[in-house]
Amino acid sequence: MYAIVETGGKQYRIQEGDLLKVESLGIAEGESLVLDKVLFVGRDDGISVGTPYVEGASVSASVVTNGKDRKVLVFKFKSKKNYRRMRGHRQHFTEIRIDSINPGA
Repeated sequence: MYAIVETGGKQYRIQEGDLLKVESLGIAEGESLVLDKVLFVGRDDGISVGTPYVEGASVSASVVTNGKDRKVLVFKFKSKKNYRRMRGHRQHFTEIRIDSINPGA
């Protein structure tokens, strides 16, 4: 069984046991959470597609770690004008483990 969930403005295809790096959720390590924005559930006997979300479907997960991703460098310049700007950014993330998928009705 697999599902497509939405969190942090992005969509992820997940299965039970997957490790997933998502936008920071502000939940401490070791705690559990429920993702209820399930867009799609695929099972052996068929599929369920939500409009926009599947009724009663949810995904339970637990937080593995919180951290900062690797640095992304943004470099801007204009040729022949001696204009150069360098800026770095490290995005905060939460890594979660998918425990179970509840397909709903």
